[in-house]
Amino acid sequence: MPIDKEDYMEPRCLLCEEPYGAEAQIKPVPQQRIMEKVDEYMSRRDYAGVERHLLYWLGEARLGRDQKGELMIENELIGHYRKTGERDKAIEQAETALRLLDEIGYEGSITAGTTCVNAATAYQAFGEHERALAIFERARRNYEAIPSLEPALLGGLYNNMALTLVSLRRFDEADALYGKAIETMGSAPHGALEQAITYLNMANAAEDEKGLLDASETIDACLEKAWALLNAPDVPHEGYYAFVCEKCAPTFEYYGWFAAANELNERARAWYERS
Repeated sequence: MPIDKEDYMEPRCLLCEEPYGAEAQIKPVPQQRIMEKVDEYMSRRDYAGVERHLLYWLGEARLGRDQKGELMIENELIGHYRKTGERDKAIEQAETALRLLDEIGYEGSITAGTTCVNAATAYQAFGEHERALAIFERARRNYEAIPSLEPALLGGLYNNMALTLVSLRRFDEADALYGKAIETMGSAPHGALEQAITYLNMANAAEDEKGLLDASETIDACLEKAWALLNAPDVPHEGYYAFVCEKCAPTFEYYGWFAAANELNERARAWYERS
């Protein structure tokens, strides 16, 4: 007597609608739609909304066995928790993302470099400089091996890695990387904003190395260059511009450029109100 399929297959799982023991199919999450919603939340500075949204889709990616989607969301969560100052969550996401890189086999790719930059930046933000530098070195190996890499990605790596070297008081190495960041960003579309950030970082590094008084000339020169770049006529005044204005304003204020700081804060406030 012939047997039917139902006689040898296990009952179907009511949750996933797959036979027990059958290899589940990967169900990709909609990465573009997820990021569009993140941008919408960020335009309103709704950080709680960003977290809810990303955690929901992280769960969906894991249920759907979509490791690529999971890695994308983990990267976003690293940055989110770094910005909100939640150390344990940021480090947890960073380690999970690095583990996923190895599982997926992404070493040597842009994704690997970007993930390492995100993870290292989180460690740097929370004072774990040696660990951050090791991960930045891994990011550099990935990025510099890709001839067609976007200049903005490589410049961002150099800039963030230099910050870590300053924290470790390796000033000569940091200065060399800041120079590479500025040079690289010169060929990036609208790279003036990133160059401005780098010049402000160089001002801070000069103070850390020489003290405020001895570094005053270097600091003033860096601030003048940063201010000129922030006012470049070809820089689009969009959401990222508002973010950079907010990020740069405290440094100008710290060094006594109060009018510049107020102007940057006003530009950011005006953009957020319009959006």
